[in-house]
Amino acid sequence: MDTEREKSRRKRRRRQTAGAVLAVMLLLLAAVLAGIVIWRNIRVSGRRNPAQTDKIVPLESGTGAQTEQVTETEPPTETEAPTEPPAELRITPEELYSAHAILVRTKTGEVLLDKESTEQIYPASMTKIMTALVALEQIPDLGVSIRLDESMFEELYLAEASMAGFLPGEEVTALDLLYGVMLPSGAECCTGIAEYVAGSEEGFVELMNEKAAELGMTGTHFVNASGLSDPEHYSTVADIAKLLEYALRNDTFREIASSPLHSTEPTKLHPEGITLYSTLFGYMNEEIRDSGLIAGGKTGYTDEAGLCLASFADIQDEQFILVTAEAQGSHETEPFHILDAYGVYKNLEIARP
Repeated sequence: MDTEREKSRRKRRRRQTAGAVLAVMLLLLAAVLAGIVIWRNIRVSGRRNPAQTDKIVPLESGTGAQTEQVTETEPPTETEAPTEPPAELRITPEELYSAHAILVRTKTGEVLLDKESTEQIYPASMTKIMTALVALEQIPDLGVSIRLDESMFEELYLAEASMAGFLPGEEVTALDLLYGVMLPSGAECCTGIAEYVAGSEEGFVELMNEKAAELGMTGTHFVNASGLSDPEHYSTVADIAKLLEYALRNDTFREIASSPLHSTEPTKLHPEGITLYSTLFGYMNEEIRDSGLIAGGKTGYTDEAGLCLASFADIQDEQFILVTAEAQGSHETEPFHILDAYGVYKNLEIARP
C-alpha cells in the first residue's frame, strides 16, 4: 500500500507535467498568431501605392474628437511651372530722361527694365508712399478728426515744403489728410498724421524705418515723413518699387493713389471743404491723360532729387510698376518723369497666348 508521502509525490509530479504541457501550448499559439499578423502586413504593404502616405485626421463626432488613420495620395510632382506670356519692352534705358529706373511685372516679379536701380537716390516726395502706408496700418478709423498743430507750420513754411492748403489749428479727418499726403503732396498732412499716430514726427519715422526693414528695403533710410532733403534720408528706385507694390495691396491706398482729385469734408476753417488735385495727373498733357496708361502713383521733386515718379499701370489685366528718379528739370520745365513713364508703358507689349 502506498504511503501518504508517495501519494503526495505523485500528485506533485502530475501538476508539474500538466504545467509544462500548458506552457508549450501557449508558446505554439503565440507563434501561430504572430505569423498570421506578419503575413497580413506583407500582403497589405504589397498592395499599397508607393505614392501614398498614412495621415492621422481628426474626426468630429459627438462631444469629443476621434482619430482615424486614412490613406492620402500625394499630388504628382510638377515637372514644369506654368509660364506667363512673355512681355517685350521696345525702349532702352538710354532713351530715358531719368538717371535711375526700374520696371517690374508684379504678377511674376520679373524686372523688365533696370537702370542703376540699386544706386542711392533722394526719394523726395515718393517718401509719402511710406507715410500713407504706415498711417493706413496704424489708424483703424479714417473718419477720426486730427488737429493740425499751429507750431508745425512755421518750420514747414521756412523749408518751403509743398502744402495741401489746410490751416493751422484746423481739424481734418484722417482720410482727407491721406488724400492731402498723396495728391497735392501736403507736408502739413504728413506732419499732422505723424504726430497723431506716434506723438512726434521722430516717433513716426521709426515706424517708417521698421516697415522698410520688414519689406526688405535694404537701401533705404528715412529721417522725415514728407521727403525733405537730408543726407541721411535716402532710398533706391528698386526699394521704392517694393514699397509701392506692397502698398497697392491696400484697396484704400490704391483708390487714393489713382484719384485725380478729392473734395474734403467741411471744417470750421473751410466750411465748404477744399478740393485737392493730384500733382501726377496735373502734370499730364492731354495725350497722356487720354491714353489712360498711367493708372496712378506719386510724384517727387527737390533740387537734389530731380524729378521722380513712382507709378503703376494696368496693361492687359496685369499690373506693372515703374519707378524713376533724377530726371533733370523742375516744376517749370517739361515733366520729364511723366514723359518717361508714358514712353515706357506705351512701348510695353505682352504676347497674347
